[in-house]
Amino acid sequence: MDKFLIVGLGNPGAEYHETRHNAGWMVVDAFAKEQDVTFDDRRYGYVSETSIKGKKLFLLKPTTYMNLSGNAVRYWLEKENIPTEHLLVIVDDLALPLGKMRLKGKGSNGGHNGLGHIQQLIGQQYARLRIGIGDDFKRGGQIDWVLGKLSEEDKQTLSPVISTACEVIKSFCLAGIDITMNQYNKK
Repeated sequence: MDKFLIVGLGNPGAEYHETRHNAGWMVVDAFAKEQDVTFDDRRYGYVSETSIKGKKLFLLKPTTYMNLSGNAVRYWLEKENIPTEHLLVIVDDLALPLGKMRLKGKGSNGGHNGLGHIQQLIGQQYARLRIGIGDDFKRGGQIDWVLGKLSEEDKQTLSPVISTACEVIKSFCLAGIDITMNQYNKK
């Protein structure tokens, strides 16, 4: 059975709930809810397991804090013997407007500390789904922006993106990165 690791980046703790930086967690939470599975507190993160058409999916919300996300990703890839081609990391992105998303098969970390740490430990050859959080902050206000809570209006804008991101997860596992990029990056 093919195995996949689907990682939503974020930070643990109530103070980070519904912040822009936790967009990855929001997607993985929505996908778990759709699949009717719950998370267990396991090594390096909250983990859930599900399957789709003969593919086994491990859903991971690292509890290492963003800057050490690579520890959780590397551990679960190795523990479950999952190849990096079957890894999808879902992450917030300042460079994309709120309500947009972009799927890539590999690439740089784009200045994102979570992706940077993953890259240090496993390289750049893994898929990432970037969820736009916009960059509507004054110079020097980046940290407050990413750690800021989403407004009700922002949540409404993000809601269809999260739904589509759940479709992307399924397509990534069933059809592969290339077909999924062609289908969803056009929207």
